[in-house]
Amino acid sequence: VQLQACGGGLVQTGGSLRLSCAASERTSSTLDMAWFRQAPGKEREFVAATRGRGGHTYYTDSVQGRFRISRLNAKNTVDLQMNNLKPEDTAVYYCAAGSGIILSSIRSTYSYGTWGQGTQVTVSS
Repeated sequence: VQLQACGGGLVQTGGSLRLSCAASERTSSTLDMAWFRQAPGKEREFVAATRGRGGHTYYTDSVQGRFRISRLNAKNTVDLQMNNLKPEDTAVYYCAAGSGIILSSIRSTYSYGTWGQGTQVTVSS
């Protein structure tokens, strides 16, 4: 399975963007899917995840209430709706997929074996 992320761009503070991650083939609905981001000079960090089993969602504190992750298994896509964007949200955003991830590791990059190529999000002040 390959993942292709798109939807990034340049937006002003307070604006919105919707990222989409498409899988190259039908993915198992039991896969855990996530979005991570990496700002220049910083480590890749967790943003949001959705469980394949049960559909529970998880967010990092800084995006809670502003971002929403959703998946559409019929179209093999996982989207990230980002509202009220801030300059500190500027980063390259990556989608990722993994299986059998234990809950305590849902936010770890090491839990995901498949990654998309990344899409740039820039928020101007």
